[in-house]
Amino acid sequence: MLKFGFRLIDKLAFRKVLVIGDSHAKIFNNPLFKIHFPFYAFDVCSVKGATASGLENPNSKTQAYKIFKEKLDNPQKYFKVILLLGEVDTGFVIWYRSEKYDAPISKMFNDAIIKYTNFIADTNKLLQPIVISTPLPTISDNNDWGEIANLRKTIKAKQLERTDLTIKFNNKIEKFCKTNNIEYVNLDKQSLGKNGLIDDYLLNKNSNNHHYNNNNYTKLLIRNLKKILVVKNKL
Repeated sequence: MLKFGFRLIDKLAFRKVLVIGDSHAKIFNNPLFKIHFPFYAFDVCSVKGATASGLENPNSKTQAYKIFKEKLDNPQKYFKVILLLGEVDTGFVIWYRSEKYDAPISKMFNDAIIKYTNFIADTNKLLQPIVISTPLPTISDNNDWGEIANLRKTIKAKQLERTDLTIKFNNKIEKFCKTNNIEYVNLDKQSLGKNGLIDDYLLNKNSNNHHYNNNNYTKLLIRNLKKILVVKNKL
């Protein structure tokens, strides 16, 4: 009965929001979004392992850009688009590529910024984006259990270093968005604990899972998106 009710809400929703991102974007499948945004339907396009760094690479393993572009080829279907990318970059790829190619972190960082901002700008020509800040690192130092932690154990960067880089990344993207009058939701201050790392309330109960706690992250997003999807666009 509950599932039928949600399907009915989707049919009645007259504002469809496209969600584009890596595996973290699946958070928008949480039923709480349907409850708090009854007149919006979220169409989630999530590509596991998608990176900002690889958006312009036609040979990327994930083929994320091609998948995202296919969705964006029908902008008339959507009211807005939510973008949620960068965690794979700041948590792994930037560090990995720096070590592999013996290049400065700053170069790999700037490459990721340029490719992501180009993508945001191109998207803005088609649909009004709402850019969500990149999630902070949850994998602690010396943690090599779980699929993602095991894959990322080769990099030497500590959690605090990865966190600082993520915040720097988010600040750069936020500045770009503000300059171009694009909505940006920065969750960093609401996500940090007193120790300068991710707050415990956002950690997944499953220590093998690097994604945020599903319900707590959902509530955090809802609280911030209501300022955009409800207050600024009254129904």
